[in-house]
Amino acid sequence: YQSYPNPFNPTTTIRYGLPNDSKVNLVIYNILGEQVSILKDMTESAGYYEVTWNASNLASGIYIYRLIAESISNDKNFTQVKKMILVK
Repeated sequence: YQSYPNPFNPTTTIRYGLPNDSKVNLVIYNILGEQVSILKDMTESAGYYEVTWNASNLASGIYIYRLIAESISNDKNFTQVKKMILVK
């Protein structure tokens, strides 16, 4: 799902669903492609999840999050990239 709210100040929530147990990697990048935060890097059970990101220590601008979910039980992998706008 798209993060909500977007644009945001200073927190936004990222929601996602997993159909299978998966290794999840959720990383935030700035517009230059530099990694600014790792929100998840762990194995999670099937289900729905949400993560709140607090960007109060960062400058206004466009940020990108990348979600990678690698299924443990089969070869079904998922990658999604979305953008967020921080307005202070």
